[in-house]
Amino acid sequence: MVGGQSVQAAKLVSILGALPELEVSFLPIDPKVPPTLQWVRKLPGLRTVLMSLLYFVGLLRAVPRCNILHVFTAGLSSYTLWTVPALLCSRLFKKQFVMHYHDGQAEQHLAEWRSAGPTVALADSLVVPSGFLLDVFSAHGIRAEVISNIVELNRFVYRQRTVLRPVFMTNRMLEPHYNLPCILRAFAIVQRIYPEASLVIAHDGPSRPMLEQMTLELHLQHVSFIGRVAYEDVPRLYEAAEIYVMTPNVDNMPGSLLECFASGVPVIATRAGGIPYIAEDRRTALLVNVDDHEAVAARALELLSEPDLVQSLTKEGAREVQRYGAEPVRDAWLSLYQRIVEARNGSISGTSESIRQR
Repeated sequence: MVGGQSVQAAKLVSILGALPELEVSFLPIDPKVPPTLQWVRKLPGLRTVLMSLLYFVGLLRAVPRCNILHVFTAGLSSYTLWTVPALLCSRLFKKQFVMHYHDGQAEQHLAEWRSAGPTVALADSLVVPSGFLLDVFSAHGIRAEVISNIVELNRFVYRQRTVLRPVFMTNRMLEPHYNLPCILRAFAIVQRIYPEASLVIAHDGPSRPMLEQMTLELHLQHVSFIGRVAYEDVPRLYEAAEIYVMTPNVDNMPGSLLECFASGVPVIATRAGGIPYIAEDRRTALLVNVDDHEAVAARALELLSEPDLVQSLTKEGAREVQRYGAEPVRDAWLSLYQRIVEARNGSISGTSESIRQR
């Protein structure tokens, strides 16, 4: 599925699958639909039922062959549809279950869904990618550990920026909780001063029609909705941009922010969820309060007029992102898997041989 979790899953499958100690397979939540049932995909209710059945059958086939289920999960209804069945299968076949929780809405999930706390507690290990989610679960008495998301640093070209052109971009999914209207309102202020300013909005989502209409109502110029961007083409977006803007109301650990650090793109972001845990105001990024479009515009104008600030932010961002390279994250996961095998099999020698069994 399109989104940050799918990107991280693909990266982990690649780097962990390359290790001789591990045999890694991947089960998607959107399995291929038989040709005779393709028509069901056009019917939202039936489509969910069909995809759930196909996914569950896939679980019943895959789980018996594995020692450890490593499950990426969001919260709320997605958690119930895709994570709970995997958890039940792990218990049915007596397999170890690693819950890899990525949703910035974790507080709402734990507070409003009675099933959340008890089922999360059934996981053998709960892993989160940020200190933000660690604190959320800790406040509910649930122990978690942090293993960061991966940034493939070699994919991105660092370009030193000082004197900026008014060229903006964002590439979050076009969904309500990412609050792209705040970006458009801020851009309207900037464009009054820089009529030539441009804004690229990448990716897609349910909010796109509303955002396109809002662009017309605000009489904005040079705004491009470019739709979904292939994973391999994302670095080109950063290379062409001068300023990156994100204004979510809810967030966890946005990989795009770290990718900007690796590309030398200065970032303006809201203090939502886990963002302040990975970006420090006026050291690696410029942070503003949620839904404050005037502050977003003010920070943009500041970047356009202060080359020294741009240079300082991007230099520190490039230094900070080194923590999220593939090798440290890979080693952290391997260490966790080894601890799980040791806990299950007792204190044994040759842990890697036990893992190699699958």
